[in-house]
Amino acid sequence: MSGSFVLNANPTNSGERKQALATSFRLCTAEGIAAMPIVSMSLPVNVVLAALFTKVYALPTATIGLLAALPFVSNFLQVGFTPLLARWRSPKFITLIAASLHLLGWVGFIILLQTLPPDAGEQAGRWFAIWFFCTSLCGSVCGVSWNAWVQEWVPARLRGKYFGRRNRLLQLSSLCFWLLAGWALSHWDYAIPAFQALALGAVVLRAWSIWLQLRMPTAPRFDAGDNRIGLAEQARLLVDAKSFLAYVLFGAVWSFAANSFGPFYHVFMLQELGMSAFQVGLLATIAALGGALSMPGWGALLDRFGNKAVMTVSLVLWQTQNFMWCLLTPENKHLLYGMWAWGGITSAGFVLGLFTLQLKLIPARAKNLAIGVNLACTSLVAAIAPALGGRVLETLLARGVDPLTVYHGCFAFQPALAIAGAFLLLRVREPSAASVGHVVGAMRNIRTLSGIFGLGFLADYIFYRPGRR
Repeated sequence: MSGSFVLNANPTNSGERKQALATSFRLCTAEGIAAMPIVSMSLPVNVVLAALFTKVYALPTATIGLLAALPFVSNFLQVGFTPLLARWRSPKFITLIAASLHLLGWVGFIILLQTLPPDAGEQAGRWFAIWFFCTSLCGSVCGVSWNAWVQEWVPARLRGKYFGRRNRLLQLSSLCFWLLAGWALSHWDYAIPAFQALALGAVVLRAWSIWLQLRMPTAPRFDAGDNRIGLAEQARLLVDAKSFLAYVLFGAVWSFAANSFGPFYHVFMLQELGMSAFQVGLLATIAALGGALSMPGWGALLDRFGNKAVMTVSLVLWQTQNFMWCLLTPENKHLLYGMWAWGGITSAGFVLGLFTLQLKLIPARAKNLAIGVNLACTSLVAAIAPALGGRVLETLLARGVDPLTVYHGCFAFQPALAIAGAFLLLRVREPSAASVGHVVGAMRNIRTLSGIFGLGFLADYIFYRPGRR
């Protein structure tokens, strides 16, 4: 299959295009599964990094907040050069280069842990900040280019169904990784070699993921030359896209809500609730399993009713239960298992819709600039949020306020602002979208609910009342 190694294959007839599309779908799913470990560890202060920063290097809360902000700073900075890169080479080429640089950054992480002692203090925070910024910048460029590449070759009519199924498998990959990571860290008592082993495994899988991306015989569904217009013309197209700008505004509100105190949930569980890394990893596994089971059902709802209504229902269901964080103590921490299961199930519709709605609203001829601007605006807000949240937590804790009281008060902020932001989402004009009432009505149907909650065996079950003989 020599054509598989061409960066932009161009099948000549309908049969070849269908075969190339099917092959690209298969390889895209496989490369996503392989990339999930390194992508998961690249998120701001995940289970692995939270355990490293709190259990090994004992970094201050404000420093952890600053580290959590760095990926969003990178997302903001990339908008200055990502559109220029898009005019230079194809989205696939840029994705491959950025992913390779990101992989090398994690190789540097393994070396950094070997040379940085646990008692390094402030020096450790500075080195981690430099490393995290560089790798996050490569990851940001890779993410923007990958989105542009996907929009280029995936037909719009198949996006909801395909990404629903793909994301379910990706959730399962994330599930296995978090379970393994939590067990490894707890079993080896947070020893540095355990962190290095996890990073090495993620690097090897990412290398395989890049190889699969290289083999994907994707072909643009439109002439790529039509998209290489000037930045001024692309900016004009964005200004005229009112619904896209409303989507960006909602994304900024959501980013601030999710990231103000979001990175400190793991710190709270590890320090204040006394949970082990394995327990926290098990929670992430439960959430991933709930999302994997519910993702196909949410994808079907998105295809049928549109994005914004389904996203609103998903967001409200998800964030309402987050108020329970304000009631958690070491005595009732078992409630987290049900909370994370519910969060995984209900958040899947919002997360999937957030991606597919963006693909639906961005102007095709200005896709790189549109994706970059959206990422930059939301990331600028998200970069400020964790740094500000970390400073607030450190200030309150330094005053001698009870830690549980401090965290409980701060954790009420996210769901309150997120639910309020849903009103901005409803102002987005989405073509052929149903109302929220239609979505809620459909979800009341037992067959729709069975799909959302992964109970597929109920979909074809016929309920009846037996008559008298």
